[in-house]
Amino acid sequence: MTRLMRYAEEIVKMADRAGRKRQIERTGYAGYTELIEGNTVRRAPLENDPGQEEVSSRLIRNRERTRQMNMAYVVFLTAAAVLCVAFCIIFLQLQTQSTQLRKKAASLQIQLKDLQMENDTVYNEIVSGVDLEKVRETAVNRFGMAYPTEEQIVRYIPVSKDYVRQYAEIPG
Repeated sequence: MTRLMRYAEEIVKMADRAGRKRQIERTGYAGYTELIEGNTVRRAPLENDPGQEEVSSRLIRNRERTRQMNMAYVVFLTAAAVLCVAFCIIFLQLQTQSTQLRKKAASLQIQLKDLQMENDTVYNEIVSGVDLEKVRETAVNRFGMAYPTEEQIVRYIPVSKDYVRQYAEIPG
């Protein structure tokens, strides 16, 4: 048995099982023309079918037409390629610029931290260079200042728990 005949018999068996009507017409030794009612089996195209020749000639014409490139299509493809390349170049330039700005921002942050550390160092040197005993003597003897009494002292209760940097003991 040929492969096509086995295929036809399997289709007939499937149609029988499904309870569908069938008609099989033999068209010679080369193959079968099958007509099976229902939606489970597709009809195989015949070799001598005139509609098939029309379809194949239409298919050949469409293939030839797609192989031909007219001037408008070439111009369109060229413009699309140029735009794509331009967008890629612009994107790369913006990405490079963004990277440079990030590096510059990082270097400025490092410079800011260095200046803050230098500023704190200079401030600490100034504060430590002041003789508090001499300031007290000048305030009491020269300007007539006196220490406050207990009624003049107001205690401060902090609202938030911030930190305080203390460099020396508070006199008193």
